[in-house]
Amino acid sequence: MEQLEIEVKFYLPDIERMQGRILALGAESKGRVFENNVRYEDKNHTLFKKKSLLRLRRDAKTILTFKSSPPLASSEFKVFNELEVEISDFETMSRILAEVGLYPEQIYEKWRETFVLDQTGFYLDTMPYGTFLEIEGAEKDIRTHAASLGLNWQKRILLNYLEIFEIIRQTLCLRFKDLTFKNFENIRVDMAAFLGKLEAGNP
Repeated sequence: MEQLEIEVKFYLPDIERMQGRILALGAESKGRVFENNVRYEDKNHTLFKKKSLLRLRRDAKTILTFKSSPPLASSEFKVFNELEVEISDFETMSRILAEVGLYPEQIYEKWRETFVLDQTGFYLDTMPYGTFLEIEGAEKDIRTHAASLGLNWQKRILLNYLEIFEIIRQTLCLRFKDLTFKNFENIRVDMAAFLGKLEAGNP
């Protein structure tokens, strides 16, 4: 079923403190999992050119996701049309995608703890380059909860994790394209130096 994904991100210098604040709102933790994501493309990079994404994700489940830009863009939130389906077999789905001319363009990993409060999702994400909070739900609820958590709306981030990685990769002249913890083992990223390029409230 297609749905509209509406979300924002915030960089978190202290993820444990934010965890406590989210629980204090009354949100319920659904646990923490490791995610392995594979982004697929065709030989002409059609999906990237159309600002779309086809992703196969494996954590506790295996999910195939297609995201595409909505007709009207938003300057307040990151908004995408999203189609998702649960898959029973990661490897078989990978073979099917290859058979229809798609190939794994990029791998990206993260640790994610999920919290739910009514219709709003809170995701504490540990990426190879830093820690973040994603809030997903209705626009009004996102803004209300962001304020309740003491977050500055001007510091919200509307880029996805791969777009953030690309900014870091180009700035630091990194030669790898997979966003994995192994690739970042010996690399320290000062996220404070990048926030001016990431936060939506900056001119």
